[in-house]
Amino acid sequence: MRQRLDRPQRVVLVVGLALTCYVFGTWITNLHSSFTGWAAYAPLQNNAFQLLNAGLHPWVRVVIWMIFIVFWTLVSLWLLRPVPAASSVQDDHG
Repeated sequence: MRQRLDRPQRVVLVVGLALTCYVFGTWITNLHSSFTGWAAYAPLQNNAFQLLNAGLHPWVRVVIWMIFIVFWTLVSLWLLRPVPAASSVQDDHG
């Protein structure tokens, strides 16, 4: 596949992959988060603001982001490395 794409097309793929990793990583890390941005609360309510139910632990979020970063880096290195020139086939018979 890499041989059929020129360098600008591969750069576009790398940027698109970065944006996809960002969107998917944000969705994954906020998947179990119950905080929706609502800051007001009822004064007589027992569970006015729960920080304990704020989603994944911070270290799990870091691990998830590191996995996405490593994946993006490896795929980018593979896509952006130089394509070997078409080797000429030499005939050993003559």
